[in-house]
Amino acid sequence: MSSHKPINLYVISDSVGGTASQLGQAAMSQFPDADIKVSAYPFIRGEDTLISILEKAASDNAIVLHTFVDKNLNKAIQLFCNEYNLICFDPLSPIIGELEKRSEMTPLQKPGALHLLNETYFNRIKAIEFAVKFDDGRDPKGFLEADIVILGISRTSKTPLSMFLANQNYKVANLPLLPEAHIPEQIFQVDPKKIVGLTSDRKALNSIRRERMLTYGMNPDTEYSKLDRIDRELTFAKDLYEKLNCLVINVSNKSIEETAAIIINTLQIEHKHHEQN
Repeated sequence: MSSHKPINLYVISDSVGGTASQLGQAAMSQFPDADIKVSAYPFIRGEDTLISILEKAASDNAIVLHTFVDKNLNKAIQLFCNEYNLICFDPLSPIIGELEKRSEMTPLQKPGALHLLNETYFNRIKAIEFAVKFDDGRDPKGFLEADIVILGISRTSKTPLSMFLANQNYKVANLPLLPEAHIPEQIFQVDPKKIVGLTSDRKALNSIRRERMLTYGMNPDTEYSKLDRIDRELTFAKDLYEKLNCLVINVSNKSIEETAAIIINTLQIEHKHHEQN
């Protein structure tokens, strides 16, 4: 586990954000031990929404990776980032600009034009919208509609994993676990083969949570980061996973991609087994 502060990466797009996400994941794969939090903001259409996201990015001292084809939004993000010294990368505009210059044609400026008639693309959009809608247990009905239900205590990468799987066209709902919180009854109605319980090592969680507090300028030695509190949460999660008889993954030494690969592989094996029977 890295001893450095967490790094925030904001992926912002006026489409699904697949291009930017893949570039971000490719870069992140070169730093497997870094604590990188990815926040995805797809389908941004209005400047007000964009500015509110950028203001949050500025407060998080984030790296911004964006792929806007709308020239007005692209200009707005550049102006904001320049004014607030926010590091941002725009991999798409230079290529579009050069093609426009050489072809002497005007670009469509249509978000997601590459995928307009692609069924896989539309399914991915639906999956991402689903993951956003049912993130952090916002609506328990989502657990019954999901392809994958992710459970885990705080700082086990539930949301980044959900978004990564959504980009693989899986409808994912996730639920944060707290010993004091009620577990929605819908969880016990979900096929256990669709449920994934995330866990981690107590010391790794302690380090991550302490770093999180420091990032917010707070005392790192809070109840949230204490080992006895973490042990209670881990025991609560372990007991629930055993009761559900679900897949359990320790994410302490795994990247988002590795965890997702385990989940997808397990789902595919279960699907083949079901077909054979």
